[in-house]
Amino acid sequence: MSPELIAILAVGVALAGVVLTGLRGVRADLGRRIDNLDRRIDGLDRRIDNLEERIAAVDRGQAELRERMAKLEGLLEGLREAISGRRSEAAA
Repeated sequence: MSPELIAILAVGVALAGVVLTGLRGVRADLGRRIDNLDRRIDGLDRRIDNLEERIAAVDRGQAELRERMAKLEGLLEGLREAISGRRSEAAA
């Protein structure tokens, strides 16, 4: 083999080594970024679950307040009728 061919093959092998080494670094960096992204997505999933629980609690509280307000409205209506005496006159 001629020295020129040996030099060309040596440069090719060197370039292949540089490319493969670079790709290994890119893969490692990409793997770290994917792991980081997975952790962040998991954190968001937990926050969404927590938010859904809080919304459900607010809904339950709102329903309870609605019931209590209806009861209070009924009591106030009865008090108004008792004070004004309208219902007792209508019944008589």
